[in-house]
Amino acid sequence: MNINNKIGWCDATWNPVTGCSPESEGCLNCWAKRLAETRLRGRVGYDLKEPFDVTFHPNRLDEPLKLKKSSMIFVSSMGDLFHPDVQGQWLLDIWHVMEHSPQHTFLVLTKRPLIARSFLLSREPIKHIWIGVTAENQTRADERIPILLSIPAAKHFVSVEPILDPVNLEPYLLSDYDKAACEIQLLEPLGGFNYRKLKWVIAGPETGPNKRPYKDEWIEDLYKQSEAAGVPFWDKRKQNITERKRP
Repeated sequence: MNINNKIGWCDATWNPVTGCSPESEGCLNCWAKRLAETRLRGRVGYDLKEPFDVTFHPNRLDEPLKLKKSSMIFVSSMGDLFHPDVQGQWLLDIWHVMEHSPQHTFLVLTKRPLIARSFLLSREPIKHIWIGVTAENQTRADERIPILLSIPAAKHFVSVEPILDPVNLEPYLLSDYDKAACEIQLLEPLGGFNYRKLKWVIAGPETGPNKRPYKDEWIEDLYKQSEAAGVPFWDKRKQNITERKRP
């Protein structure tokens, strides 16, 4: 487990599964693949020939149990927990550890929400396990977020990184109608209203030697959308300012 990571929106990364394969436009310059191939090849459980193949690391399963400080933990930052090559038993073993570590908040981010929904649809939401999707452009936002919001989860979030185009998230954020309905639901907890909206937005540009261009106003517009909905926003460009908020 890495507690000194450079991903500012989490406290630690936990990688019981590593490796992935391209899924959409955002994968073109994958930083995790670059790291696996240039620095981790043949080391700490990464294969010498194919370091970014999907791999289960059972020796890492108990790492959250050893972390005493309550932390926000990004699960499988070096892969995708819902990659089709991840075996069902691996998922069950990982979920068992998360379910029995309520002192932490686990952040599971995927580009494959259909597989996530298949696994989670029949499971009860766990309050300290949040599910999110990557949405690098409007097409991926409109494709993945509706599926995400159909998944039973304590909180749903989106990472617009790398941001490749302007993205409108307003349909997936709290509206005035949703806020009013939520207040009614609090007064009538047995009522039938069931709203599911994004509870956190993360955004940032691509990094690395082949990074693609972006415009600051794309991220600033996402901040305005989130602020209007009362949803915390994490701007990965900036340090120690109000735009960097966790739920």
